[in-house]
Amino acid sequence: MLSRVADSLYWMSRYFERADHCSRVLEANYILLLNPSKPSREARWNRITEALGLKPESLSGDSQANIMRLIAQPGNRSSIVSSVAGARENASQVREQISSEMWESLNQLYHKVTAASSSGEGLDPFRLLTSFREGSYQFYGVSDSTMNHGEGWHFIQLGKFMERACGIALLLDAHFSEATGADDLDWVGLLTSCAAVEAYRKVNTSNVSPDCVADFLILNPEFPHTIRYAADQMSYALDKIAEITPSRKSARSERLIGKLRASLTYVGIDEIMARNLHSYLNSVLEQCHTLHAAMHQIFIDYPIESALEA
Repeated sequence: MLSRVADSLYWMSRYFERADHCSRVLEANYILLLNPSKPSREARWNRITEALGLKPESLSGDSQANIMRLIAQPGNRSSIVSSVAGARENASQVREQISSEMWESLNQLYHKVTAASSSGEGLDPFRLLTSFREGSYQFYGVSDSTMNHGEGWHFIQLGKFMERACGIALLLDAHFSEATGADDLDWVGLLTSCAAVEAYRKVNTSNVSPDCVADFLILNPEFPHTIRYAADQMSYALDKIAEITPSRKSARSERLIGKLRASLTYVGIDEIMARNLHSYLNSVLEQCHTLHAAMHQIFIDYPIESALEA
């Protein structure tokens, strides 16, 4: 596979996962943000912007207008519209590598979101978020069912779970750094942001303590929206890519993903909390960034001499 094709598939997947993550965070917090009786509404806005990797900005008194800025603001790289546009642009460059159903699903979703967000007054942000979430489930289902699960598929999975691990780490860090005054609704909102309420209750019943929530979203190996699950899937994807694309330098990516998985497998939540959750989550993010750079250097941005030697 050409390196530019692998790069486009990887970034198509990252951008789409970023849009999906943003929609879930906004949808989960929509009702909480519209509640004028809560004195912590400003703290919730700060938490959302931090969770999406944005700098805090001045907000108007209109909650729906603020939400629409995060959905459709052109200059916001993490907005849903910008992220879907990025995914579509990358997909358009590799139409021959993805299925026609994938392209049609992504293209339709792009036009639906951009048309709705540009329609102006009278738009219900919650309905738009719900519509996008349903569209994202369709895209993931179509991708899984209609694309050959070969080398390109593994680059898509790598991008998806790389973005997911980073997104969940930022989300957790934002919630726990603003934990003062948080109530059960805030922790349920965090679980909802990761589509994890029902899965969490099957493990912890009605207990929504902060430590239990962090334990589930960081260390659970079975639920798709946890950091550990994402790391395991990245490891599987990298193993498959290395089998198909032999490289003498692939051992570096194996060491990096192995180190990340070890930090998630051989640790308990009590140890993480005792040491410092913020530092631990920052370490996860740094390891993901290092792994991204190494993967890019090994499989995408390598010199021609390396390909001839392999």
